[in-house]
Amino acid sequence: MNPILALLKEHNVSDDQTRSVFQALTENPLMAMTTVQELGIPQDKLQSLMMLLMQQPNLIKEAVEELGLDFSKVEAAKASLNK
Repeated sequence: MNPILALLKEHNVSDDQTRSVFQALTENPLMAMTTVQELGIPQDKLQSLMMLLMQQPNLIKEAVEELGLDFSKVEAAKASLNK
């Protein structure tokens, strides 16, 4: 299992909440951070999750694919942030 998804499951984040986080990530990455913070994950675990995402962004793609979402939307969101 993807380590991002495993961490969310470890903290009892529901499948619906997980999909919401990654849906927000595909539409508006900045908004996704707010959504993640509202999940009730302890600060130290949240910080390690953020570091994992920054160091291994490929994990986002893996998680999105594992959830059956459209990764091209993540790429489009990333491109719009870089403008």
